Amino acid sequence: MVKMRLARRGRKKLALYDIVVANSRSPRDGRFIEKLGTYNPNSNPATIEFDENKAFDWLMKGAQPTDTMRRILSYKGVMFRKHLQIGVNKGAISQEQADAKLNAWKSGKEGEVQAKVDKLANAKVSDAKAKLDAEVKVKEARTIAIQKKAQVAEAPVAVAEENAENTTNEEQA
Repeated sequence: MVKMRLARRGRKKLALYDIVVANSRSPRDGRFIEKLGTYNPNSNPATIEFDENKAFDWLMKGAQPTDTMRRILSYKGVMFRKHLQIGVNKGAISQEQADAKLNAWKSGKEGEVQAKVDKLANAKVSDAKAKLDAEVKVKEARTIAIQKKAQVAEAPVAVAEENAENTTNEEQA
């Protein structure tokens, strides 16, 4: 049986995966029939790059995706494309209608992904601004504390100078 699955690579605690088509009996990181692309779960959102046409061809030939691969294929629209193509093959809809539905779905999905990327970028900028504001407050508090300390240190010196002036004035009188 032929399976579409992930083959692990990368270093410890920083996994990267190859999206491959392999015999179900071959080891996870072993021999494969064809490499379709890569998957990086470490980035936010996860980076998925693969040849959707080849994946679609393998699905139509009967390759069975693993659970994770099924989710990835659904996320990218390959499973929806297969569903629509089966409808075209049975005569339920025309190829043009299927293509229009797929393009509408993909444009909506791209909008969602772009909204998430923008949201993450805005959150990063606002976090950086909040950290900078907190640093400014701490710096101001330190400056005030240093000024108070300097005033306290100057006060006994000023009192001693006044006493010295008073004594010299009394001696002169």
